Formats: sequence, structure tokens, C-alpha cells
Amino acid sequence: MPKLAAITAYLDRYLRHDEVHDYSGAWNGLQIENSGEIHKIGAAVDACAATIENAVGQGVDLLLVHHGLFWSGVQPLTGPTRRKVKAALDGNLAIYSSHLPLDLHPVVGNNVLLCRALGFKKLTPFFQAKGQPIGLQTHAVLTREELARRLEKILGSSPHLSPGGPAETARIGVVTGGAGGEIAQAAAEGVDTFITGEGPHHSYTAAEELGVNLFYGGHYATETFGVKALAAHLAAKYRVPWEFLDHPTGL
Repeated sequence: MPKLAAITAYLDRYLRHDEVHDYSGAWNGLQIENSGEIHKIGAAVDACAATIENAVGQGVDLLLVHHGLFWSGVQPLTGPTRRKVKAALDGNLAIYSSHLPLDLHPVVGNNVLLCRALGFKKLTPFFQAKGQPIGLQTHAVLTREELARRLEKILGSSPHLSPGGPAETARIGVVTGGAGGEIAQAAAEGVDTFITGEGPHHSYTAAEELGVNLFYGGHYATETFGVKALAAHLAAKYRVPWEFLDHPTGL
């Protein structure tokens, strides 16, 4: 069986964790270790109690997540925090998290995979955050209705739209997750249509005022791509099975 240490060392290099800047609560890399051997890999968007308990129940001993355990900073190991950490430790479950490095990865990244699923081919870097571009943009002539249909087919639900821009797109930017609040930055970088997961209330009217179409596809739904692709990549490399542990939030 492959060793946890070998897999995590490979992941750190493959995802360039030493090079990609991220938010302080991300703590990219191994967050909980297990006894050292990996028999089955799980993939989930969030390291929440439900996915941890599901992973243990499914015999997973390495859980790959996009949102790790420490988004709120240092916390006492009491109450719900203690229970989910204890569930992982008791279940011999290692947890490995990758946030922005997984968003922007050129092969298994959330942004590139969403763009490919939408049929976008010529992609260029877009949307500066933490000193690096984390999103992608493309030139594509599509009606808003066609783009909405493609998103619904890919994401499984109809996206919410602020139709502030042209009825026919020309330049589309994509940043998965919760980038809707940065609609002004997206507009300043020249796109007429911005696809993200979610945003605050004011982002809807801001998009109207800026003349940009703003599609909210769902924070969770737009960030399932990377963990799935990363788990499949590792499973093929190390010859172990993998499983996606779905726990949608609807947001």
C-alpha cells in the first residue's frame, strides 16, 4: 500500500503549495495524519463533520478537501470541533486540504475544469488575488441563455443571473467559489460576463451598474471539480480506489 508521507510529499509539489499564496485559514497540506498507509482515497469539498463521518464509514483513510479544518483560525477542541477531529482520529483518517492551489492548477484546478466543461478552449489568466491570477478568461460569443443552459447542465441546477451586461457575451471570466463580491475587479479586468459561485447581496446591483453579466453557479457546485480530478489523479498514480463524498450545501 502507498504511504501517506509519499503521497503528501507528491501533492505538495504537484499543487505547488510553497509557491501559491493563500488566505491565512487555508493551511494547505496535511492537516491530520493517520497511521501511515493509504488504502482508499475520498474527495469532498468541505472538511465538515458529515464528510468526515461519511469517509470513515466508507473505509476512506485519506480525505482530500478544498476547504480545510481551520478556516476560522485557532479553535478550542471542544463541542463540534472536538467531535469531528475525534471522528477523524478514531477512524484513522488523514485529511489533506488545498484551496487556491487547487483553484488555479492548470490540470486539476476548479477553474480550468469548469471552463473545459463549458466548452471554452483558448484560456488566459484572469483575476489577481494574493499576488497571482487565480481565474481564467476566454473570448466566446454566446447568448446569456445558452451560457445559462450550459451551466445548468454541468452544475445540476439553474444558475442565478444578474443580467447587467450584453445579451451576447464577448469576453467571459471564471473564478469558482465566492468571488461575486469582487465584481468591480472582474469588470476592471475587461470581462463583460463573470461566472462565479456566489456573492453578497450588493453584488447583484453592482453588476448591473458596471454593465457585467454575473452568473452565480453555487459555491459548492463550482468547486466539486478539483477534488474529484485530484482524487482520480492520485488513484491512478498509486493504484488505489477513490470515491466522491457529496455533501451539497445549496449555496
